[in-house]
Amino acid sequence: MVKSDVSSSLLTSLAQIDRAGSLTDRMQALSLEKFQDLLEKITGEFQHFLKAIELINDETLETMLEQILQAFTLKIGQLLRADRTTIFLVDLEKEQLWSKVAQGSDGKPTEIRVPLRVGIAGHVASTGECLNIHDAYEHPLFNPEVDRQTQYRTRNILCMPVFSSDRQVVAVVQLLNKQQGNFFDAEDERLFREFAESMGIILESCNSFYIAARNQRGVAALLKATSSLGQSLDLDKTLRVVMEEARTLMQADRSTLFLLDHDKNELWSKIAKADGESLIEIRIPANRGIAGYVASTKLPLNVPDAYEDPRFDSTIDRKTGYRTRSILCMPIFNSEGDLIGVTQLINKLQGTFNASDEKFMQAFNIQAGVALENAQLFQSVMQEKQYQKDILQSLSDAVISTNTQGEIVTINEAALRLLGCLPPGQNAAETDQERQNRERQAQRIWQQRLVGQLVWNVVPIDHLQFRLQDSLTYGAKHYVPEQTLRLSDSALWQQYEQELRQQPTERSINLTVNPLTNPEGEVRGGLVVLEDISQEKRMKATMYRYMTPSVAERVMMLGENALMGGERKDVTILFSDIRGYTSLTEKMEAPEVVSLLNHYFETMVEAVFNYEGTLDKFIGDALMAVFGAPLPIESHAWKSVQSALDMRRRLAEFNHDRLAVGHQPLRIGIGISSGEVVSGSIGSQRLMNYTVIGDGVDVSSRLEGITKEYGCDIILSEYTYRLCSDKIWARELDRIRVKGKTRPVLIYELLGDRRQPLDLTTQDFLQVYQAGRTAYSNGCFAQAIDYFTQAKRLKGFDPATENYLQRSQKHLLNPPTTWEAG
Repeated sequence: MVKSDVSSSLLTSLAQIDRAGSLTDRMQALSLEKFQDLLEKITGEFQHFLKAIELINDETLETMLEQILQAFTLKIGQLLRADRTTIFLVDLEKEQLWSKVAQGSDGKPTEIRVPLRVGIAGHVASTGECLNIHDAYEHPLFNPEVDRQTQYRTRNILCMPVFSSDRQVVAVVQLLNKQQGNFFDAEDERLFREFAESMGIILESCNSFYIAARNQRGVAALLKATSSLGQSLDLDKTLRVVMEEARTLMQADRSTLFLLDHDKNELWSKIAKADGESLIEIRIPANRGIAGYVASTKLPLNVPDAYEDPRFDSTIDRKTGYRTRSILCMPIFNSEGDLIGVTQLINKLQGTFNASDEKFMQAFNIQAGVALENAQLFQSVMQEKQYQKDILQSLSDAVISTNTQGEIVTINEAALRLLGCLPPGQNAAETDQERQNRERQAQRIWQQRLVGQLVWNVVPIDHLQFRLQDSLTYGAKHYVPEQTLRLSDSALWQQYEQELRQQPTERSINLTVNPLTNPEGEVRGGLVVLEDISQEKRMKATMYRYMTPSVAERVMMLGENALMGGERKDVTILFSDIRGYTSLTEKMEAPEVVSLLNHYFETMVEAVFNYEGTLDKFIGDALMAVFGAPLPIESHAWKSVQSALDMRRRLAEFNHDRLAVGHQPLRIGIGISSGEVVSGSIGSQRLMNYTVIGDGVDVSSRLEGITKEYGCDIILSEYTYRLCSDKIWARELDRIRVKGKTRPVLIYELLGDRRQPLDLTTQDFLQVYQAGRTAYSNGCFAQAIDYFTQAKRLKGFDPATENYLQRSQKHLLNPPTTWEAG
């Protein structure tokens, strides 16, 4: 009968109907009354299914399970007259017993978990046998430590299993201390079994609903998380989204995403600062700690108790006061299967991370890997784009790129300057920063105006349109030297004449036109390069040989006549010369001599440029540098001294390399003096050079020449010494007469920078030497001899000390009739 087929359950009936007799065939034989009866039963069953689905999706399901457990607990304790009752549900996946009946500090149920096979409850859960214990302290499975912690005294225990419909233990009920009577008896066991079967089906259903609901929420959270990952290509934002969505998905307290830096073999991440907005980067070795282990092995790691795992580093916990309990750490791979990072979740809000969490995170990490790979690729593209943009802007030549129609796509700063859009110069009232801001604003405005314009309408050069179209059509390359660029002929000039009319209207340029192609060789655009070979650029190129680019730029901003007129300035002059140059090079071939000087001057000129000096000239193996001209430098004496010390250091490195290949080392002498000079371009119409002339030049040249007499490498005049004495270690050497000076000049040996302390021996030597100088100056020659003798013992041979010893001994034997301190 059909009625009997569908009387119990629709699903059961459908399962029992074989393919030979389908439900359609059976329904054909039903009367109207029986068909209506069947529809009512099918409708009723589907209503149950819909309610079950609603229950799974109901966020209050967990609360319902808690209420059922609490109600069962109270009722069972009441029926069996137990002082305390606990229902433990079996979690086979984690091999644990868990309960949500114990009250937390906030009054809400708290989940507690114990191992499945430990203790009395664990024994009942694993064996399915009842345990009725009359004396708890006499039973080997009882743990009295719990009583000591809770100040509770357990006398007797009844622990009963609760079975599912297929006779699997789904729960364990543990009753403590019979309220009436000495202990639980067989009647209590029988009474429990009367309702245990029904309770087992209910708990099994509740647990199934709970697992299904948890999985449903996990799937929904996973879909939400993965959908949000693709909403941004910004790497920092993607990092934040991944960390937050992973934490929400897994109901963890904290989450961290570490990316792998292959070059440095480090894991790095960005965490929020105290303001909650900005991020700060942290880095750890890629083989250290939990995250390092996962990065090294590429395997997931689920740590239920962090402090029991030797790979866990508790340093951060000790510093922050945070307590790490459980950790789930999993690898992230890109589309090629290469490791790109690690996700780390800390402290599951309820319990510990399980196998289901690992599956969800594995699925999440697949999507996270795609999102991160896209974000990293996008960041790489943007960095490359910015890199190319920076290169374009840094070029001194004007560079303009176009599309295949000849419309401007990019135009660099040099091109804007060449076209007169960014006028040179600086207002007297504005600072460097204000000038830079003004120029950046003008650059943005002109780029907006010019992008999209036909390049030949903007750059008026003969036949530019023909050459560019030839390049775009056939991939041809053109180089045309010495072309004339007349800005007044351009449509740009006519449209913005009021803004451009104060600029030079004619330039001399070298023109280059090249195609821009893709990897397949197809022309995707054109590149127009304009090399300015006008007088301004030639002058700048010349100036770069004698001063740093930054100084040259500042000089150029003063105008074309800045170097032409004469001017008096306070400067410091540095002369440097190679000692014994003739004897050193007389046996060398000419190419060797040139190579030696080129390498030597290369490093010495760098020492001048590094401290804003201007290279005045080379005189054979000597060089002359000026500090404070053509641009004034407030601390020109200190700059020159720093340059001399840098020369000393560079010479030591230069000689180290020469000795390594068996060559003789070089020795140099440096003379430095400060004073007023006349500066300007001096020479004939055919050849003019910027230089300085005056006493300062003569004195510094004389000081360089006498360095060998005093056995030292750097000598300062008193004029330089006074300007920077507080910054240097120096030894007073002597008073010398210089041609053109009416009185002797006091000179000093430069020992070093005061920021670097002198050794004790040198300090003792200087103290004794200066005492000798003072005695000598006062005419106390015997006392001076004693001091200089001590100085000689401390340092050994020293020309200056030896010189004063000989002078003192001479004057002691033949006292001068008149004495001028010297």
